[in-house]
Amino acid sequence: MKAWQLDGLGGPFRYTDLPIPEARPGSVVVRIAASSLMSYMQDYVDGKLSIYQAPRRPFVPGGNGVGTIHAVGEGVWHLLCGQRVAISSHLVAQENVCDPAQILLGVTGQGPIAAQMQDVWADGTLAEYAVLPASLVTPIDGLDEVGATVLAVSMRYLVPYGGLLRGRLAAGENVAISGATGAYGSAAVFVALAMGAAQVVVLGRDPDKLAALSSLGGDRVTPVAVTGDPAKDAARVRATLGGGVDLAFDMVGGASDPNMTLAVLRSLVDGGRLVLMGSMTVPLPIPYTETMLHSWEIIGNFMYPRDAYRRLLDLFRAGLLDPSAIEPRVYPLSELRDAMRAARTAGSLECIVVDHTEIGP
Repeated sequence: MKAWQLDGLGGPFRYTDLPIPEARPGSVVVRIAASSLMSYMQDYVDGKLSIYQAPRRPFVPGGNGVGTIHAVGEGVWHLLCGQRVAISSHLVAQENVCDPAQILLGVTGQGPIAAQMQDVWADGTLAEYAVLPASLVTPIDGLDEVGATVLAVSMRYLVPYGGLLRGRLAAGENVAISGATGAYGSAAVFVALAMGAAQVVVLGRDPDKLAALSSLGGDRVTPVAVTGDPAKDAARVRATLGGGVDLAFDMVGGASDPNMTLAVLRSLVDGGRLVLMGSMTVPLPIPYTETMLHSWEIIGNFMYPRDAYRRLLDLFRAGLLDPSAIEPRVYPLSELRDAMRAARTAGSLECIVVDHTEIGP
């Protein structure tokens, strides 16, 4: 098969021929049809992201995709050859312990146990075929009319869906999303609406991007261009709703100041929840007394629960979430380097997708 193989972060990265993997106990082999790229894939490959812990041997990167089951290993009971599936990268150790290790297959892990998991499950999805733990694939039923390149974008929705589930978003609640003009922040808007949010206030620094997002979301989405003053911005959020929000969802990316996050925190009603799922290069100064007096709940969240992909596909099947709301821009597998460059500058309402069925030399 054709595959992209990386000799460690910052090492040689080549398009090469590798043996088609064989199914192991508890695994499936998937013929990959399409996968989506992280916006920072180029920096990841180049070794510029110091927090990432890659496998300790040459490996195939890439952590998500859609495809068809090619082979089924011993001890896999529900998955069948020929079945169409979606692939998640989030692998959690299955032992019944209080703090199981976890990795993002083909991407990263943290700590010595995660490194051992990567020794066993090193390869990701940027290849024609991938061998995967059965727990990482979800059957795609009832969506035959949706093509693989569109379904590959579903990972963009899945990540914020995990955070909104963790924040216990209930139908009829008001939501504020900070960093809403980013890749995952934009997707969070559509997911929150699909989950029944009454109103979604979207915060960001670019008024034009906020207006575009608001126009797609309809009357239930209101933009707020932040000023950088947390008190003023929180007051503006409250003014748009005639009161506070029940759930604040923070998806800022690499923020160099905490002001937008503090704005959505201070826009909460008493007993409201703030979910932190973005990234920040400076500490977040929590206002201790305010947080205590208003009974605010601050929740950090990484990725999503095991059943999230199945539940997300249910939203597609029910017509509550449009899988094509974010547009795929498609590149063949052989042109991955061009795709990585495009991913760095792609707009928040588009996603770079790799077509694995177009195999070049």
